[in-house]
Amino acid sequence: MNTPLRIEAVEHLEGTRIRVAFSNGRSGVADLQALLCGPLFAPLKQPGCFAGFELNAELGTITWPNGADLAPEAIYFQAFQDDPSLQETFQAWGYRAAAKSSGGSQR
Repeated sequence: MNTPLRIEAVEHLEGTRIRVAFSNGRSGVADLQALLCGPLFAPLKQPGCFAGFELNAELGTITWPNGADLAPEAIYFQAFQDDPSLQETFQAWGYRAAAKSSGGSQR
């Protein structure tokens, strides 16, 4: 059984960028702008509101006072989406489409 991915430490950098450490030992920088869609996330597009997140140890991710949260896997993808060694993982999670066998790779 795989251990669920969890966020262990997080630091706000600027705007919607964070430095984040995960339970699998990897750390990186993620820009969460692309994940802030829909009415629950709309207020987080404001710098002061976004920076009000906290690490929720019970959930293993970051949460905001308005009830918004993001899956650790989504944040992990934002941090490491260009890492070639993780493409199969991202595909299994549904963050990447399978490469077409007749047309080369696509993003």
